[in-house]
Amino acid sequence: MNEIRVQCYSGYRADQRPERFTLHGRQFEIDEVEDQWYSPGAIYFRVRARDGNYYVLRHDEGQDFWTVDGFRAGNRK
Repeated sequence: MNEIRVQCYSGYRADQRPERFTLHGRQFEIDEVEDQWYSPGAIYFRVRARDGNYYVLRHDEGQDFWTVDGFRAGNRK
């Protein structure tokens, strides 16, 4: 199981969008939320972190639980 903590911007609703997350003790700043979609009981965010990689973060709203559901390495120049 991925040990993840997510800090979010809360505007018109709580946990509106993630701003940073900590995974296995390492903190990642989010540069861009590229996409967001909904499924029953969860919200998904595809984000680009400052490390240049892409992550899919899933927020289970009912249990207020976050997971990393996807990863893609970014292009390093």
